[in-house]
Amino acid sequence: MKNYITIIGGGLAGSEAAYQIAKRGIKVKLYEMKPDKFSPAHSNTNLAEIVCSNSFKSNLHTNACGLLKEELRMLDSLLIKTADKVAVPAGQALAVDRERFSQEITKKLESLENVEIIRKEVGKSGDSESVSKTQNKENEVVSLEELSKDGIVIIATGPLTSDALSGEIVNLTGDEGLHFYDAAAPIIEKESIDMSIAFWGDRYSQERGKDEEIETWQERIKNSNKNNYINLPMNKEEYEKFWNELVKAEVVELHNFEKREIFEGCMPIEVMAKRGIDTLRYGPLKPVGFTDPRTGKRPYAIVQLRQDNSEGNLFNMVGFQTNLKYGEQKRVFSLIPGLQNADFAKYGVMHRNTFINSPELLDETYNLKKNRNIFFAGQITGVEGYVESIASGLVAALNAVEMSQKGLSPMRQITFPKETMIGALSKYIASENKNFQPMNANFGILPELPERIKDKKLKYGKLADRALEKLSEILQ
Repeated sequence: MKNYITIIGGGLAGSEAAYQIAKRGIKVKLYEMKPDKFSPAHSNTNLAEIVCSNSFKSNLHTNACGLLKEELRMLDSLLIKTADKVAVPAGQALAVDRERFSQEITKKLESLENVEIIRKEVGKSGDSESVSKTQNKENEVVSLEELSKDGIVIIATGPLTSDALSGEIVNLTGDEGLHFYDAAAPIIEKESIDMSIAFWGDRYSQERGKDEEIETWQERIKNSNKNNYINLPMNKEEYEKFWNELVKAEVVELHNFEKREIFEGCMPIEVMAKRGIDTLRYGPLKPVGFTDPRTGKRPYAIVQLRQDNSEGNLFNMVGFQTNLKYGEQKRVFSLIPGLQNADFAKYGVMHRNTFINSPELLDETYNLKKNRNIFFAGQITGVEGYVESIASGLVAALNAVEMSQKGLSPMRQITFPKETMIGALSKYIASENKNFQPMNANFGILPELPERIKDKKLKYGKLADRALEKLSEILQ
């Protein structure tokens, strides 16, 4: 095996991975295609370039991203240390001077003896023989296949992976392994759904239950937690109030490079609603096949929530892919009966994205199951957000180091407790999930506390305390 680890992509995940590997005495070859080529969202030549926002979100102990940052500080994350160093005033949030942040990371990695930064694109079609003959020529791209031959590779190319490398990833993972446009619906914590309004059941299951002698259909619904859907019935007045606010709500302005194909085959619910007041009632809010247990009649419209994780504490709003601003999603979707006090584990997003089908492809160390010397890290894995990307880069790096030192097999996997945010994210991307979509840090993916706590702030504080205690135990 080669005596160095290759990292493809000098973004947040790749930069963190490079630092974690180099500080453990192993050489790193870090490939970054800038300045020869830029993605549509990037503009400067530094590593770890931040785009869109300069905020790393809240520093509060009772915030999921705040907890994740604290875990990363305990693990000597270069990027979080640097973010703290170049922070700008932002109240309870960690916001940074974007230029200084990228400059500091680039300067640090360039100064490390074990890090070689190679400014060259990775990703080339063609047979490996022709690639190997040309890979060192000026302006030639390098093949992923060649880099991974007898060597460990971490692919950390982000949500705007180049077409050339995307093609190689498809060859590596299969046609169903790579997704190109992220149109995700909101995800809600089950505990926050008002089940005095909501009911369990699949379409037409109630009608089938009417003829059964042992159970009434009301009892059937009451005992049907095994069903896949939680249903939220709406009467005419409730629906029309919701529709009116939906069509007036503010949306996020898309980048030019996202506008061309983003809505093809996956229309935002607010765009669909503007086609007419009854359009949603014949689409994702169709009430046919349901009876509202409170009235014994078919509802005027119905919103369905589908289980999103194996633990059953997160539910996806079916058909609610949206481009509304986050505050508008909270305001408008809370008008749906049963969601008036909903906690959103993740808001809907609609933007250009490249991510792999991680539950099928990766284990919780971000290691590719079918090719053990390849790891993925960053948003291409389906973790969403700056801090989440950094965390995945750290986990992939620790396991790549272990593999470099011990060989492919047997290898001790370095995993984190499921009670920590780092561990919960890793487990989420690797868990069985047929409807997988990118996920950010949130308390909904952590295991429940043994006691039920109604006060949200107190509950999140206890979850955070438990996480930090678990992480302290394994560090000791």
